[in-house]
Amino acid sequence: MKTEAKVGLFVLVCAAILLIVVYRVSSVQIRGARVSYRTYLRYAGGLEPGADVLFGGITVGAVTAVRPDAQDPTRIEILLDVKQGTPLNAKSVAKLGSVTLVTNPVISVSTGSNDAPRLPAGSVIASQETISLDDTERKIDALADSANTLLDAVHTDVTDAQRLIAHLNDITGKPNQQHIANVLASADTIVARTSPRINEMSDQVLKLTNNANGVMAKVGPAVDNLNATVSNANETITLLREPGQADLAEVRKTLIDLQAAMRAKDQDLTYTLENVRMITDNLNELTESIKERPWSLVRIRQPKDRKVPSLPRKP
Repeated sequence: MKTEAKVGLFVLVCAAILLIVVYRVSSVQIRGARVSYRTYLRYAGGLEPGADVLFGGITVGAVTAVRPDAQDPTRIEILLDVKQGTPLNAKSVAKLGSVTLVTNPVISVSTGSNDAPRLPAGSVIASQETISLDDTERKIDALADSANTLLDAVHTDVTDAQRLIAHLNDITGKPNQQHIANVLASADTIVARTSPRINEMSDQVLKLTNNANGVMAKVGPAVDNLNATVSNANETITLLREPGQADLAEVRKTLIDLQAAMRAKDQDLTYTLENVRMITDNLNELTESIKERPWSLVRIRQPKDRKVPSLPRKP
């Protein structure tokens, strides 16, 4: 290879390396430093790497990867690169969204709370599931079914209302209206006839009320005198109560003493009756003895008892 060719190739390689370095440096300066985060959703809704990451509606980064979670295949792991200095905090919530109806889906992160601690790099951002199109369609179908049921019920109610209006028209027809007018006219006539009697009864009730007021005015002093009499009787009873209680106490004491004396006399009488009983018993014994042995009144000594004769012995 000629020297000129070698020099040209070396210049081209150096130019390529210079372009690559310039591109990397310019992209880093334009994009700035990035911090990685992750979040998890059950439904990604067509989200792809490169989708924007919005923080409070402001683009702050991009999605770097969308893949099923290795530990839980029922959820999707989403990796995010966010500009350094973005105030993601523990109260921030990530969800699937879109700026307009025709744009691609994006990851929207809420601003959270200023008092919440900031999330360090590599942390998991809390997520909130969004309603998918399939869920929306199912809800619309359920709402349509409910609307049809409601329309059927409204149609039934309208039919019932029409029947009710027809019945009301029958009730409020001209014959019934004429009958009601006659009833009202009769009621007016009855009220006109009974009004004078009602007025007379009102006057009589007023007179009775006035008479009752007069009677109450006359009875008032008598009631006052009766109250005074009752008050005097109460005072008299109060004055007599204490002496009466003292007399009752003296009578009670006298009865107690009398009861004690009667108990003592009762004991002496018991002793006397016991002595009389003993004397009576002795007299009874003496009488029986005299009846059996009358000679005891003459002889001092009692004769000996006769011997019972003995029977001869058999040979």
